[in-house]
Amino acid sequence: MKKTSVPIYGTKEQTQALLDWLEENREMPGVALPALQKAQEIYGYVPREVQQIIADFLNKPLTEIYGVATFYSQFNLEPKGRNRISVCLGTACYIKGSNRIYQLLQEKLGVEDGGCTADGRFSLDACRCLGCCGMAPVMMVNDDVYGNLTGEELDAILAKYQ
Repeated sequence: MKKTSVPIYGTKEQTQALLDWLEENREMPGVALPALQKAQEIYGYVPREVQQIIADFLNKPLTEIYGVATFYSQFNLEPKGRNRISVCLGTACYIKGSNRIYQLLQEKLGVEDGGCTADGRFSLDACRCLGCCGMAPVMMVNDDVYGNLTGEELDAILAKYQ
């Protein structure tokens, strides 16, 4: 089994699961992309330390692994909360005040765009369309959609996920 040059990130079990997967799949053509997908499945996101583990194992430069991780929007390089909030900033929602909703959530959660609360409970991201334009402004928490937002209901919505 190949050793990595960086300190192990996460739990030993997570790292071992990733290394086992890499060992089983090292000959797969284009293995970097599936390796990053597996790492995100295991860790919940793909920090630099995990990218380095993959790079070391595959004998590739970190820049190549980082390039793949940043090219595809599916990869999170920062931790995400247990409850993922997405606020639509598409045209219909923006016109009806979703930017204000987004700013209120940033204040209430104490995070910036793409951030995660210190307790890991919430992460906040903007998105371009949730396909609910008739309910604008709209946000999602995990798979739950909330529409016709005014800002007054945000505390009650967040309380559901405490």
